[in-house]
Amino acid sequence: MFIISRLLGGNMAKILSAKLARIDRRGYKAYKTISGIYDFPKFKLFIDHVQGDPFAAPSKIRARVDQDLAKFPLEHYRSDVRKIALEDYITRRMGLAIAKHVKGARGTGKSGLIAIQRCYQEVLKRTSVVVTEDYVEVRLSVGLPAAGRTVLAGEARAMFFQEIPRLVDESLFYPQYNPTDLKKHVDLVEDQNVLRRELDERNLVAFVADGSILPRESGVSDRPMPEEETVPFAPPPSLRTAIELPHRGEIAGMGIPEGITLIVGGGYHGKTTLLKAIERGVYDHIPGDGREFVVARGDAVKIRAEDGRRIEKVNIAPFIQNLPRLKRTTTFSTEDASGSTSQAANIIEALEIGTSLLLMDEDTSATNFMIRDERMQALVAKEKEPITPFIDKAKLLYQDYGVSSIVVLGGSGDYFDVADNVIMMDEYKPKDVTKEAREIARTWAAQRKFEGGTFFGPITHRIPLPASFNPHVGRKIKVEAKGKSLIRFGRQTIDLSYVEQLIDENQTNAIAQIILYAVQKYMDGKTELRGVISKVLTDIQGKGLDALSTFQGHPGELALPRLQEIASAINRLRSLRVRQLS
Repeated sequence: MFIISRLLGGNMAKILSAKLARIDRRGYKAYKTISGIYDFPKFKLFIDHVQGDPFAAPSKIRARVDQDLAKFPLEHYRSDVRKIALEDYITRRMGLAIAKHVKGARGTGKSGLIAIQRCYQEVLKRTSVVVTEDYVEVRLSVGLPAAGRTVLAGEARAMFFQEIPRLVDESLFYPQYNPTDLKKHVDLVEDQNVLRRELDERNLVAFVADGSILPRESGVSDRPMPEEETVPFAPPPSLRTAIELPHRGEIAGMGIPEGITLIVGGGYHGKTTLLKAIERGVYDHIPGDGREFVVARGDAVKIRAEDGRRIEKVNIAPFIQNLPRLKRTTTFSTEDASGSTSQAANIIEALEIGTSLLLMDEDTSATNFMIRDERMQALVAKEKEPITPFIDKAKLLYQDYGVSSIVVLGGSGDYFDVADNVIMMDEYKPKDVTKEAREIARTWAAQRKFEGGTFFGPITHRIPLPASFNPHVGRKIKVEAKGKSLIRFGRQTIDLSYVEQLIDENQTNAIAQIILYAVQKYMDGKTELRGVISKVLTDIQGKGLDALSTFQGHPGELALPRLQEIASAINRLRSLRVRQLS
């Protein structure tokens, strides 16, 4: 609960100072008395949550400036897309101000910490900053200073009365900004959204702009490789597409049509680099990233093999049937999936939740799932082989469900028979070799037999059963993310290491809370998985990510994930039980 005193002007700030003076050198829990709302001359300070120990999770505070003083132009947040972009820009600005003005370590544990959500190359909806017509608010984590477990009130006073006001002055007032840079950031994000929407209108699944810088700085950095070390992207003339954007104007690049597209070429010529850029094209990027105008369908899903994952009643029969010992594949479950069964399940789960584009790389795929050549067909009869490879289902998937595929290949020309487009990467330069591939397919006709049947097969939807979700450890709810790739849900651990389009640990934080929220509000044993998640996302659309928090004030460090990654997390919960819809 807040301790609220209604005094005028800066008097509340004086009360905070007096409280700090009274608790100096007392035990750390005395900090609890400073929770409340305080009026500073230019902003209002909310101390929402006070940590109980210097080694515990940091305290949560908010600083709010009235829009009459902040003066951010309405044009920068008049739509959801522009608002997200503005909030992202302010978050980054606050991060720079913290690095510049905050002293940092001031005692034991997290003493002296002031932090805001870290932003990467993508622009995401976050809880770090909120902009409305009435105010601008920043949410921070603060480590209240201590020597051992003794309050250091003087150091706390320096944080609250020197550092935080400097951060607010530099980050929450529009006159402090370069208006050209801010507008460029917001306009760019809006342009990317328009470009992504244009894909559907033009029957494209992806677009890569002329001059894009696709390679990254290193395997551990997502920043762009220096331009002097790269080959800027240059689209082949046959795939060149021009699109008009509201701020950038006309932009040209390679448009990848719907259907089956292969990306081929020699090793280290840029095949996977191109696919990874397209994979990240479901997100908007900051200026200077190099991939600002590399976009993909917003529901595109990267598919890979994932040995060892759990699968719960997924109908993988379109790909796998007649397993030994009469194991049913229409309701396939396992605690330890193989490469082929996991890849089949990953595709079916993506189709169940909703996608119009699959992305695959042979390097991370199960070989026997991708292809069965004529020699293997001759040696192992079809009735002895339960797997129908993707090569025989890709066309049917597009024919029956309108789902396209982009596949990176370097070792199987048999896919030329099913490809609508073939792009060859040659020293990082794309070439349209579709005609050449078709000629090769005619000249050296494949001897393998088609095994895919007449139809792709049914997509079976599933209803999650609420009794299989237990967030408790003893009497306490224990739901939390551990970095980008792990979630603790009660006594269960959800491993997201191979969910490749999950890009930010704050998305994982949000997924953990979304699952809990879904269990508490919408999992009724009657609603299918997609419907449950969609209801949660509708609440977030209306109330923001704050809707996920049970606490008043600062909701924690959250960033919006896609429906696809939320479903991936639920599907990897090892206690999950479902009922199939007939």
